[in-house]
Amino acid sequence: MNQSNLSYTVAPGGQLHGRLRVPGDKSISHRAVMLASLADGVSEITGFLSGEDCLCTMKAFQKMGVRIERLGDTHLRVHGVGLRGLKAPASALDMGNSGTAMRLMCGLLAGQPFASTLIGDASLSRRPMKRVINPLATMGARIESQDGRAPLQVQAVQGGLKGLRYDSPVASAQVKSCLLLAGLYAQGRTEVYEPEASRDHTERMFRAFGIEVEAREGYAAVQGGQSLRAADIAVPADISSAAFFLVGAAISPGSDVTLVEVGINPTRDGIVTILRQMGAQIDLLNERQLGGEPVADLRVRGSRLKGVHIGKELVASAIDEFPVLFVAAAFAEGETVVTGAEELRVKESDRIQTMCDGLRALGISAIATPDGMRICGGRMHGGEVDSHGDHRIAMSFAMAALCAEQPIRILDCLNVNTSFPGFATLAAGAGLRLTVSGS
Repeated sequence: MNQSNLSYTVAPGGQLHGRLRVPGDKSISHRAVMLASLADGVSEITGFLSGEDCLCTMKAFQKMGVRIERLGDTHLRVHGVGLRGLKAPASALDMGNSGTAMRLMCGLLAGQPFASTLIGDASLSRRPMKRVINPLATMGARIESQDGRAPLQVQAVQGGLKGLRYDSPVASAQVKSCLLLAGLYAQGRTEVYEPEASRDHTERMFRAFGIEVEAREGYAAVQGGQSLRAADIAVPADISSAAFFLVGAAISPGSDVTLVEVGINPTRDGIVTILRQMGAQIDLLNERQLGGEPVADLRVRGSRLKGVHIGKELVASAIDEFPVLFVAAAFAEGETVVTGAEELRVKESDRIQTMCDGLRALGISAIATPDGMRICGGRMHGGEVDSHGDHRIAMSFAMAALCAEQPIRILDCLNVNTSFPGFATLAAGAGLRLTVSGS
C-alpha cells in the first residue's frame, strides 16, 4: 500500500463529553444501495454513510445504469431498475477498501448476463476471496482471480445459477450475504449454514424490500426469482464507529458521553457486552426501532476496567471492534486474553500483529497469538505507531492517548475517511486533543 502523509498527533490526557451522533452504519449503507438498485421503484435512504467505501458502492451501481440522486450528504434517492435491469459497466467497478462491497458484489454480479471486473486498493487486493469464489462456483458462477485475490473477473454464465446448500466453515456475514444475493438469481433454494450467528443485516433488509427469507441463528435461506419492491431505509449510527467513543470514555476518568441512535443489532453488540464484562458503565437509553434495526442511545462514563477472557463465542459480534478493545485492555487492571479471533489477521491489515506492535511500541506488554492476543494492562508511554493504512487502528490509537503519559503520533491515517468521515473534528469537539497534519 502507498503510505499516505496524513497523520494524527494526540496529546495525552483529557476527557470525553457530549451528546454525539457518529456516521451511519457502513454495513447497512452498502446493503441499502445494493437492494434499492435492484428494486422496482424509487427508494430513499437517509443516514447513508458518505465515506469513501460506500460511495464506491454507489458509483458502481451508477456505472451499471442506476440513477442515484444525492439529496444531501447522507440522503440518497435511488431509482431501482429491478432484479434483471442492471447494464454491463463500461469499465472495472472499484470497491475501494471494502471487503464487504467486493464480496457481496461477487454474489450479485455472478447472476448477471454480462461480464464485469471488480478491483480495489492495495489492501483490498491482498484480502482472501476464495471464501466466496468457491461456493459461487458450486452454484455455476465463473470468477477468475489472482490466486484467490482481486482483481476479480466475473463472467456471464449461460443457463444461470443453481441454488445450493452451503456449510460455511466460518461465521461470516459477508459470505452468507454474497450467497443470498446470488440466490436471488438462482434456480431453486439457496441455504447457508454457519457455525455461529453472524450479523443479519442482509436478512432484515431483504424483508424490508419484500423478499421472503428464512432466517434463524446460524441459518439463512432464500428462494430464487423473487422481485424486490422499493423501500425507504433509515440507516442507524454505526456501532463500530461508536466503539471508539465507548472505549475512549470508559478508559478516561470523568468522561461522560451519550452516543445517539446507535444500531444495537444483537449480532453486532459484542462491544457492549465485552466492555460491561470489563466493568464499563454503559446504559442503553431510549431503545427503539429504526429502519428495521434496533437502536438506542448509549451513555458511557469513565470506569475502572479489569482484564477478562474474550472467547470465540463473542468474536463474531465484535469482529470490527477488536482494535479498540485491545486499547481498553491496555488500560485494564490485570490480563486480557483474546482467543478464536484469527479472522483479524485478514482484515484491512493483520489487526492482531499491527495492534500488538503498536501497543508494545507504547510500552504495553502484549503478546500476539495465532488467534488473538494476551495483553497486560499498564502504563502507556507516548511514541509513534504505524496504522498501516487501517482506519480502525488509526482511530483506536487516537483514543489511547487519553490515558497515555506522552503524545502519540499515528501514521498513515487517510483511510479513516473510508468509514468515519469527520472523525478528527467530532473527536476533538468531544475533548480529544487531536491535531491532523499532512494530506
